[in-house]
Amino acid sequence: MTTGSGAGSGPGSGSATGFSPDRGPDPATGSGPDRGPGRSRIRAFGLRTRLLLAFLLVAAVSAGTTAALTYREARNAMLQTAQDTAVTSFRDQVQQTAFGLPLQGGEDLEAVLRDIARKGKPHPWVVFAEYGSIRASSGENPVSTVITPELRRAARANPHGSFERVVKDGVPYLTIAMPMVFKASPDSVLPSGLVLYAVMRMTDEQVNVDALLMAARDGALPGLAVALIPGLIAARSVLRPVRELRRAARSMGSGRLDTRIPVRGSDELADLARTFNESAAQLECSVRELREAEERARRFASDVSHELRTPLAGMLAVTEVLDEDADHLDADTARAVRLVSAETGKLAVLVEDLMEISRFDARAAELNTDEVDVAEAIRKTLHNRHWSDDRIRTELPDGIRARLDPRRFDIVIANLVGNALRHGSAPVTVSLRTETRSPSPPVLITEVMDSGPGIRPESLPHIFDRFYKADAARTRSAGSGLGLAITLENVKLHGGTIRAGNPPGGGAVFTVEIPLHAEGARG
Repeated sequence: MTTGSGAGSGPGSGSATGFSPDRGPDPATGSGPDRGPGRSRIRAFGLRTRLLLAFLLVAAVSAGTTAALTYREARNAMLQTAQDTAVTSFRDQVQQTAFGLPLQGGEDLEAVLRDIARKGKPHPWVVFAEYGSIRASSGENPVSTVITPELRRAARANPHGSFERVVKDGVPYLTIAMPMVFKASPDSVLPSGLVLYAVMRMTDEQVNVDALLMAARDGALPGLAVALIPGLIAARSVLRPVRELRRAARSMGSGRLDTRIPVRGSDELADLARTFNESAAQLECSVRELREAEERARRFASDVSHELRTPLAGMLAVTEVLDEDADHLDADTARAVRLVSAETGKLAVLVEDLMEISRFDARAAELNTDEVDVAEAIRKTLHNRHWSDDRIRTELPDGIRARLDPRRFDIVIANLVGNALRHGSAPVTVSLRTETRSPSPPVLITEVMDSGPGIRPESLPHIFDRFYKADAARTRSAGSGLGLAITLENVKLHGGTIRAGNPPGGGAVFTVEIPLHAEGARG
């Protein structure tokens, strides 16, 4: 009687239940990155934090993958060795044992099984025999419950034997089934009906596997801690040029156009620093040229205005004399004299406006404030321009006092009312009120509204531009195109704002808001 060789000696053979080398715990597995609300939180992190997280993630994936692969190969090799040793040893022991058939149970059979069990490798076995209704073991605790129905079916179907790894009550076992066969002919064997089972605890292998897992985990964690150091160094080297670029951009934004970044190395960040420096140099050159051109234009306008004042004063004196004698001249000469007088007056107004604008551009305009009765100041402005007729309506409550520059506030009211009379329609309404906007200080609100067709929508964004005229056909109008621009500058000098609009009822409205106690936005 001979025994067949045990088939499936590799780790993947048989039906491994719960303890196979290919299905063990993986220290590298875990939940994936949060792609919900956590993603928006990561976006809120700074670049330094994101670089460190990316570096640590790469290090963690590398360390985890290496540890997992090392653990898996070492575990498979350990279990493979124990499994092959046990299967080979059991096969040899069974082949060396002769059983007489028909088999009778009893102490003789148990003695044979104990002899086989004592020679078990690499750990002691519990040997169990089945022959028909006969059951016998090596004399130790019964282990028949560890032998699964799948292994019994495999033993009956495979004359060469089979094995299986199972876990029972948390304890791993290797179970081996070897059917006894006899040769029916030189080319075939038949089962004798006797099947021997060897059950071996794999507790030591489990301890070693757990030790491998702990070693892999304990080796990965210090690796991540060590990886943090080069991550910090790498983040510092990357972020230093970025921080320098940010400081340089802020410095340039505050007006220091000579700001430059030191260039280190020859990488992409060095190229960025060089590009920034080149752009900053070009910008500085362009701004310098623009400032010089602006200064030349401002000086030219101021010089021309100053040079024109003296001859204009003489011309105005002459035209006044001619106006007085115009009635004694013939009609054509009188008409020419009056035209020269009117155009000379316009030229004088234009020169004064240009000089005023040049003072604003040169930041030479000053605010001389005084506490005034605002309603009385507006009435005085209207009276001095002879605008006290039915064309003007006022809503000026008494008792409103504010700290203003009386001369500049007079110019603001005069320009707005004059503009409404020239380009709008009577009546023109001038209203006054105060408003408190917590936590801001109270403001003085002055509105000038006419009854005309209003301002065209395309003209509203440019209404305060210099020399802008809403009606292109009125290029010869009485205005110089600087009145609203001067008004805007005077309001800004008080620290206030002015806006133009078209109310629902028609007409145009200009709203001036000035702090009730203006100290000036610039001096």
